[in-house]
Amino acid sequence: MNNSFLWGGATASYQCEGAWNEDDKVDSMWDAYLHEKGLENGDVASDFYHRYKEDIRMMKEGGQNSFRFSLSWPRIILDKEGTVNPKGLQFYHDLIDECLRQGIEPFVTIYHWDLPQYLEAEGGWQNRATCDAFMHYARVVMKEFDGKITYWTTFNEPRWFIFNGYFIGNYPPECHSAQMTVKGAWHVLLAHAMAVQAFREEGIQGKIGIVHSYTPVDGVDDRPETLKAMRYADNYCNNWVLDTAAKGEIPQDMLDKLSAEGIDLSFMNEADLQIIRNNHVDFLGLNYYSRTLVKPYTEGETTLIVNNTGKKGKGTSKTIVKNWFEQVQDPDSEYTEWDTEIYPKGLYDGLIRAWERYHLPIFITENGIGCYEDVSVDCVQDDWRISYMNDHINAIMNAMDDGGDVRGYFAWSSFDLYSWKNGCEKRYGLVAVDFENGLCRRPKKSYYWFKDVIESKGERVERRKL
Repeated sequence: MNNSFLWGGATASYQCEGAWNEDDKVDSMWDAYLHEKGLENGDVASDFYHRYKEDIRMMKEGGQNSFRFSLSWPRIILDKEGTVNPKGLQFYHDLIDECLRQGIEPFVTIYHWDLPQYLEAEGGWQNRATCDAFMHYARVVMKEFDGKITYWTTFNEPRWFIFNGYFIGNYPPECHSAQMTVKGAWHVLLAHAMAVQAFREEGIQGKIGIVHSYTPVDGVDDRPETLKAMRYADNYCNNWVLDTAAKGEIPQDMLDKLSAEGIDLSFMNEADLQIIRNNHVDFLGLNYYSRTLVKPYTEGETTLIVNNTGKKGKGTSKTIVKNWFEQVQDPDSEYTEWDTEIYPKGLYDGLIRAWERYHLPIFITENGIGCYEDVSVDCVQDDWRISYMNDHINAIMNAMDDGGDVRGYFAWSSFDLYSWKNGCEKRYGLVAVDFENGLCRRPKKSYYWFKDVIESKGERVERRKL
């Protein structure tokens, strides 16, 4: 690992900032949804809005040289007319300046799921006007922070928030519609390309990319029908985001299959297609937690279940896409309480595939493991997290040894935070946050291990071939 390699942690505005109604911020769709449902919410979260100096200091003391965070759209743009909130901009100026003062490279995500509620009320990502609103928002923040930011990304995990919101239905707006899913996905990819276009038009310094929830696809065997299912699954999981962002090419076989199954694609007009074709990213951000293991589709209706219970075997995750593929569990693998497979080889395989397919620089923009933890102790002894991170950083180093151009690793997450529908009990942080006792911060054992790894430029990682 050279001196320019980025080592850090990652967060998201809604999941950590709190201050949900301070300094003229307006409601996000998540504010409205969680309040209406009476669910655990991010009103306070980790209170990063008021404690960012402390948190950045701890990053610096932990040897980290970069910090990935997102901007809050409803903190910055107050209404559908595009009115800018100077207090929102000032907060991020202060945050970015503190990062730079501490020698921490800001790695900025423009959108991490907190759509302003005033846009959701107008149809959200079903509405083409949201693309124009996003372009305006992106242009405002890129011009405002130009010269302070080297690495920009447009969206965090388009697949995850679109599929969960419109297909699986466990995120707002809780829909179960293939048609709405495809249309929402299209508008997000268009909004992404429009933001890249604005980045180029304004001559913004630095580089721009996208962050994808990367789940490399494996098959249970190499029969022709399995290879076909793998292609369907790869389109479903990865290619519609990465091919489009990196090459401006929406997978034609996926469009053909969608059309054959009755999905109306008439909203994909030629003028918008041209914007997508002409605006490619400079790098890829890949969030890796697990692979997708598939077999050919056999029977039954589309079934999409995400385990938000944190109880293994209760609400077990399941994915069947009718006439496409079925996801299966490997009986030889270990799984978390939330049914996430622990499979570092998938990261190695995925990095090699992404590098060979796109030949773009890659950052691992999220990687980590969520656990139940007792944070009342002086130092959480999270050896399971250390083992997990060691094996996944080892996978990255193996991929680099074999030619992959990987330029950074961001642990999810910098500190414990609100984990969407999983609440605050699912802890990912390198630093413990005691939500029951004044939000006190205490570094975990993994924080000190990660510091040693960074200071050794990766030499402290236990190496092995996967």
